[in-house]
Amino acid sequence: MNISLSRALVTAGAAGGVLLLGSGVASAHVGVSAPGAAQGGYTVLTFKVPTESDTAGTTKLTVTLPGLKSARTEPMPGWTSQVVKDPATQAATEVTWTADPGVAVGPGQFQQFLLSAGPLPSEDTVSFPAVQTYSDGKVVSWNQQPGPDGAEPDKPTPSLTLAAAEEGDGSHGASTSTGDEPDAAVDTTARWLGGAGLVLGALGAALGIGATVRSRRA
Repeated sequence: MNISLSRALVTAGAAGGVLLLGSGVASAHVGVSAPGAAQGGYTVLTFKVPTESDTAGTTKLTVTLPGLKSARTEPMPGWTSQVVKDPATQAATEVTWTADPGVAVGPGQFQQFLLSAGPLPSEDTVSFPAVQTYSDGKVVSWNQQPGPDGAEPDKPTPSLTLAAAEEGDGSHGASTSTGDEPDAAVDTTARWLGGAGLVLGALGAALGIGATVRSRRA
């Protein structure tokens, strides 16, 4: 058991190292992550926002959403949030986090903004264009797409790759078993045996009473 755990930790550490090495400059960009997110499902989106300025702090983040039925922010001390919905469809189209006076993500720091959202679009990749505002009034738009040669732009759009929706996924309204529910056939058999036991028990009790009465008469 200990050997397996050690191997798992070593593997996870190696994978983490590869991710850090592969991220390179991208680690300084506004990004989004949601491990295990699937098409049509619900997840928690984490927007990682680093402050690239050496003299000002991040005081506001606005993210465009792909028309989500549900979008709920996590309370953050020193920040207020607002989700904008389409008046006609009531789908969430935008979310904004704003720092309270005197609060900011300072130079050399980063902040994570969490959003519980879904159902996610039935697409391989979903984009979340973002706008980052600094305390000195500077506004940075993260909405650029990769170039024709696949090169990463200077201000790439935060994007998330989604797994294919599984057949019978509960997120689509299908009924799924929790693993604690008894099988129908087993349940039926158990009920039949239980009923038979009650009948036999009653018959045994009747025979016992009859035997007692006969013994007393004798």
